[in-house]
Amino acid sequence: MWRVRGPSVRWKTIQSSPESLRRGADVMAVPSAQEFHWQSLARLPSGRVYHTLSEVGGQMYMLGGCDAAGRPCPSLELYSPEGDRWISLPPMPTPRAGAAVAVMGKQILVVGGVGEDQSPLKVVEMYNTEEGRWRKRSALREALMGVSITVKDGRALAVGGMCADLLPRSILQQYDLRKDVWALLPPMPTPRYDANTHLLGNKLFVAGGRQCKRPLKAFEVYDTETRSWTTLPMMPCKRSYGGVIWDPAGRLCLLGGLRQGGGHQSSKFTKNVNIFDTNQGTWLKSEETVAMKTKRADFAAAFLRGRMVVAGGLGHEPSALDTVEAFHPQKKKWERLAPMNHPRCSASSIVIRDRLLVVGGVNQFVVLSSNLLCKSSSNSRVIACQH
Repeated sequence: MWRVRGPSVRWKTIQSSPESLRRGADVMAVPSAQEFHWQSLARLPSGRVYHTLSEVGGQMYMLGGCDAAGRPCPSLELYSPEGDRWISLPPMPTPRAGAAVAVMGKQILVVGGVGEDQSPLKVVEMYNTEEGRWRKRSALREALMGVSITVKDGRALAVGGMCADLLPRSILQQYDLRKDVWALLPPMPTPRYDANTHLLGNKLFVAGGRQCKRPLKAFEVYDTETRSWTTLPMMPCKRSYGGVIWDPAGRLCLLGGLRQGGGHQSSKFTKNVNIFDTNQGTWLKSEETVAMKTKRADFAAAFLRGRMVVAGGLGHEPSALDTVEAFHPQKKKWERLAPMNHPRCSASSIVIRDRLLVVGGVNQFVVLSSNLLCKSSSNSRVIACQH
């Protein structure tokens, strides 16, 4: 057992004058394109791709991933905004990439992924951020990669996955932290892996995913109270490596990606946007959505200060993109933001305190840098506090 504890460093937002608070009280107002800027953060200890970012109590952790040679690694790092540095913590007992990660209180549950032999994993491990220690937990019923996971009422819900036989699974599993037990729930109507999951109240939405590398249009929802599945209107097109954003209004936004062609046609980069309104239960018509400026796939996407933001990725250029754009809901158009400091695709990203962190990725070689997108403003700033 590991027992090393890292320093507790937190992101904190400090509000300034009441006048600035009143100016920000208008929920309809969103920052202009000129108000966003990028900051370069400390270089990663090593290049990383297919890693997972997680926030626990305002602290940002980076878990696993592949190194420059494509080997899954056991690394666990904490980013310290106070010293602008990455702090190495006790590594995972099992090296893995593409793991499913769920935050349960002060603990990080790490499920499945790809191991050192490039095969799916069934081992489950948990890191206690207060104790600085890893523990093995009850394993999955079978080794899985491409699992999607979320937390509901203190229990983790693990959706789908792909086994060593390369076949997708329809399995829905629930993990009880107190009992350290996995329970089977009613399976999904559509087997899949790499699906997007999102919890709204008692409804677990499962969108897209893949079967044998082929993207799906399947869209289903699981009711945690009735323990039943409902099939929703299919996604308008099959796409892979697109951006997925759930906005505060409960709308699913699908952006860009590689759109699968029909018959013998090859996949093509797209800039189309599709939006599903969960309140109406329908997809918006094409004339009600606005396409992005740039066709792109494999990019970072997030909802930041009232705006959908997309950054980097791959397009028709020979190398990765550094371009960034954000949707203005009042103007109903996409606007260019300042470009990233380093172009990249296949990066991991997370939003913490209204700031978008984009970490690692690839641009011909594995990227060592991490960038932070935030709003230039006097009414809030990031500071680090030692506890």
